[in-house]
Amino acid sequence: MDGIIFFATEQHDQIVEYYTDLGATVWREQPDCTILEIGTCKVGFCARETADTDGILTFVYPDREGVDSMYERSKETADEPPRYNEKYEIYQFFATDPEGRTVEFQTFE
Repeated sequence: MDGIIFFATEQHDQIVEYYTDLGATVWREQPDCTILEIGTCKVGFCARETADTDGILTFVYPDREGVDSMYERSKETADEPPRYNEKYEIYQFFATDPEGRTVEFQTFE
């Protein structure tokens, strides 16, 4: 079963640009929504008067090199460099998109 997670956005164009700069591709355009594909994940951003910013968008990579590559692409919005999280046995870092959503990039070890 496939799925799509939708978020309301006040900054549609800037949000779509942020995620496409990170490697997402436009999967489908609708009248006021853009659905992006990031690996096997689909995320839709729909123009609205208020933005949904709760939760964490987590993108999983096969190895540390993938996480490190994403860090290089998103340094300006990252909280700190990638690090090992012993509790969850993952290598990760967090960033913040233009509307304040938390974005996590990780690999399971």
